Amino acid sequence: MKVKIMDIMNLAKGMLAQKLGGNNAAVGAALNGLLGQGDKMDLGSLVSGFKEKGMGDVAESWLGDGENKPVSTDQLKEVLGEDQVAQAAAQLGTDEGSLLDGLKDALPQMIDKASSGGSLLGGLGGLGGMAKKFL
Repeated sequence: MKVKIMDIMNLAKGMLAQKLGGNNAAVGAALNGLLGQGDKMDLGSLVSGFKEKGMGDVAESWLGDGENKPVSTDQLKEVLGEDQVAQAAAQLGTDEGSLLDGLKDALPQMIDKASSGGSLLGGLGGLGGMAKKFL
């Protein structure tokens, strides 16, 4: 069964919307702003950000077919950027801690489902193979 990009994005939006009590559209807009460039999610850059911050082992576990390593809210904030997290939380009408708590559950699953054998699917922000190159 082939996983579709939209299914992966909907998974993350649904998980966060349920956890934060928001709607999928608002959560989707906040996710795009937090994880992308404009209106397109860029998971390749997210994975690269983990590598640049010395957390490549965490991202590799999400890309691989085995168990996903956990990520802390502090690690997420470091990779995503303090200002971006604050802006996304304000956009959703929630606090940063709640947003990060939701993201620490949603992002590993999202990247895991968007990858096969260690490579991101090509359609996510056009950087599918780039994440593997950095890891």
